[in-house]
Parts: sequence; structure tokens; C-alpha cells
Amino acid sequence: MSAGVTGPLPAGDDFPVPRSIRGVLLPEEAGDFDREFRAAMAQATETLDLTGVLQLLERWRRVAESSRDARAHRRMLGHAGRLSRGDTADEVPTETWAVTRNRLGL
Repeated sequence: MSAGVTGPLPAGDDFPVPRSIRGVLLPEEAGDFDREFRAAMAQATETLDLTGVLQLLERWRRVAESSRDARAHRRMLGHAGRLSRGDTADEVPTETWAVTRNRLGL
């Protein structure tokens, strides 16, 4: 189960807080976040450049947003895993972006 989130995660010009991002990740993704964050921080320590850290936090912020619906996020991860293993689109439910936009009213 994912932790409950009551407000929006930091975005745009707001500095993304690693603890806030990690707090809403699925338990099975928190370890990946921790490992990547530590590596990015170590690199930033050596280079004195936070660009990689900020890019990582933005990428994981998007994952955290997706994780708000834990069931749908896990389903998406399962589909992505099957597609990356070479399953065909016939075996994994997919739709075109145009269909998705229309379905969501975008």
C-alpha cells in the first residue's frame, strides 16, 4: 500500500523535497529511489553540480504522482514489464495516445 497524500507534490519552481517524494512511492520502488538518490548526491558532491540531483528528483516526482493510484501504477508497471520482455501489444492492453486523450477528455 502507498502512503496517503493530502496535498500536491512540489512541482515547477518549487524545490522537490526528497522525503516528500519518497513518502508516496510504492514500497517496491522506494529502494530504487534511495539507491539512485544516493548515487546522484555522491556525484554532486564530487562535481559541485546539483543538475543531476534535480533531474532525478523531477523524474521521481512524476513517478510519485503516478503512484497516487497504487493499483493503476502497479498495473502500468506490469504492462511495461511485459512489453520490455518482448510481449506483443496483442498480449498487453494498449491504446493510441489519441484514444487516451479522448477517453480522458484532454
